[in-house]
Amino acid sequence: MHIFTSITSNYIPKARVLAHSVKKYVPNAVFHLLLCDTPPQGFDLEQEEFDHLMLLDELDIDNKKSWIFQHNVVELCTAVKGRGFQEIFRRFGPDKIIFFDPDMVLFSGIEVIEGQLDQHSVLLTPHQTEPARTRSSILDNEVSSLKYGVFNLGFLAVRNSPEGIRFVNWWSDRLRDFCFDDRARGFFTDQKWGDLAPALFADLGILRGPQFNVSTWNIDSREITGDIAEGVYVNKIPLCFYHFSGIDSGAQKLMLEVYGNNNPALHQLRDWYLIRCDEMGQGLLGKLPCRYAFYDNGNEVRPAERLLYRYREELSDRFPDPYACPPKGIGYRAWFQSNAGLAEGGHPEDDVLSVLRQELDAIHHSISWRIFRSVSTAYRRLGMKLGLQRLLSWLSR
Repeated sequence: MHIFTSITSNYIPKARVLAHSVKKYVPNAVFHLLLCDTPPQGFDLEQEEFDHLMLLDELDIDNKKSWIFQHNVVELCTAVKGRGFQEIFRRFGPDKIIFFDPDMVLFSGIEVIEGQLDQHSVLLTPHQTEPARTRSSILDNEVSSLKYGVFNLGFLAVRNSPEGIRFVNWWSDRLRDFCFDDRARGFFTDQKWGDLAPALFADLGILRGPQFNVSTWNIDSREITGDIAEGVYVNKIPLCFYHFSGIDSGAQKLMLEVYGNNNPALHQLRDWYLIRCDEMGQGLLGKLPCRYAFYDNGNEVRPAERLLYRYREELSDRFPDPYACPPKGIGYRAWFQSNAGLAEGGHPEDDVLSVLRQELDAIHHSISWRIFRSVSTAYRRLGMKLGLQRLLSWLSR
């Protein structure tokens, strides 16, 4: 069994907690760390519980700097997950691979998962496995799944079979081009693509057991008992793995207060995890910035600069390395400031508005817009006389 996670350097403490739990409960597993960043000063693989280190620089990605620039940190760490599966299969040829988000922890063995992988090529876990019981739970959990994805792709298990490889290749291709937090366009990083997987891949299993991927989005329908010392149980089954999603942002604490406030086991899990992260270096590493969040000259890449570069394909041709800041103002950052952005000290909100104005201007000058205006004008002039049906018939001639 090979297991991996994908992070930037500020998530190394969480990855250490995960790796420690993997080594405890799956001692024969090979653990890979996919690092989308520069290793921090003093990082020594020999002193870690990671067996292998994969750097983003080592992955085979066309136009790599241009591709990286289009993603923020979260998008980047999820966009490479498909490539991580492909690379581990290519280098090591394992029979099975599991991906765990770095903020997950194992609390018991994974024999059930391994058994299910013997029967299926791909395994997914839904956010919810029971209908919500209250209106607030419907809004917080079920509606959220409609927005962000039915399945939580913080867990994904794949067997080295023709169907498993076909799934990985499909998913990796989609993440290459469409792994963005852009809900207006129907994307939420890697996760929304999972909604299509059961329809596209027949040999896919869904782990519905309550002990898997326990988190604040499903604790309202699961009975959590026990403690760290004697064991935590979910519906009287040993907890397999818990997902501490939102632990840094405060979202996890907020949802815990809503759906688990009277459950001491859940609060003990949270307190234990925070202590373990501190023991693994959270105070020292937790606020490290990602190298890809900055231009080569040290200036931070602003969201609007990424967005405009992402959605204007001609910019990637003109600036294949958008991080570069050559002299005489011929780099992407200088171009953005001159053509679409603000001078130093401007507000990000104004940058976003600038991008939106650029996008709207592009629409207004597009061929599609001119066709729409022509049809609209024709309808206004002729629609009253011909009627809609006759107009459409006339346009189709």
